[in-house]
Amino acid sequence: MDPALLFSGIVFAFVVIVVMVAYWALVLRREQKVLQRISPKRERGGARQLDMLKPDEVMSSVETIDRILRSSPITRSVKNLLDQAGKPMSVSVFLLATACATLLVFMVAFRYTHFLAFGAGMAVIGGALPLFYVRRRRKKRIEKFEEQFPEAIDLVARALRAGHGLATGLGMVADELKAPVGTEFRTLFDEQNFGLSLPEAMRNFARRVPVLDARFFVTAVLTQRETGGNLAEVLDNLGAVIRERFKVRRQVRVLSAHGRITGWVLTGLPPALAVATLIVNPSHLGSLVNDPLGQKLIMAGVTLQVLGTLIIRKLVDVEY
Repeated sequence: MDPALLFSGIVFAFVVIVVMVAYWALVLRREQKVLQRISPKRERGGARQLDMLKPDEVMSSVETIDRILRSSPITRSVKNLLDQAGKPMSVSVFLLATACATLLVFMVAFRYTHFLAFGAGMAVIGGALPLFYVRRRRKKRIEKFEEQFPEAIDLVARALRAGHGLATGLGMVADELKAPVGTEFRTLFDEQNFGLSLPEAMRNFARRVPVLDARFFVTAVLTQRETGGNLAEVLDNLGAVIRERFKVRRQVRVLSAHGRITGWVLTGLPPALAVATLIVNPSHLGSLVNDPLGQKLIMAGVTLQVLGTLIIRKLVDVEY
């Protein structure tokens, strides 16, 4: 039997199995859970009750794999990253998307180059695509939080001047402002409202929001609770400082715009040139892909391209 035909058959069978398992885990199994939750249960005494508690997220239908994923620090890190990104997907969907992207990119790269090392390198890049997407969502959400945060601080300060308590001010921010600030303050308000101490709830808030201004806010509140003082005045000063930092950030982005655009052009030029060559003269690029020396040159080019992109990104990423 032709090895290429055998390989194609194995890959096709594997993809079909992955798709069927994913459909069962993400669609059919969730439908069964919904039906079980809304259907009444009978206790030993015959009384009927509804299971209203939200079950924990199931990482895998296999109990052993589910237990391993729950105890893995990588899974906890992924869950924390997804929470900071606004939960665009669950942990299981993220892991499944990473596996599928890795397999798909490896199949395409190996199919057209027949070079295992190049296929493995491209598979690593393909598997990182879901991570890049989540990190980009996280970055956008954090930027929006930083933009809304001074308004939240001012609202808390006005509530304190009006004679309300700090907890009331936190609740007002949760009710009046949009996500993500409103969502995070809602979680903070609910934690301290349902029994968690305010210092512990504030520390949880600082851990959930990886923003320096949020840590300043938590430090100011906790320091005022221990030493006393005018918290409203402290929050006013903090809001003014955050606005000035935000102004400086915008100025830095304007000054570094030329460097960032140059980096994007230099990063996208080689792939765009390769695609244009493939469309205009496929045989010209095929001679490079099929030759062993050409494959090594492609690997070296991709490696240098990635390193250059990281260096340019580091140069234009000015800390402030």
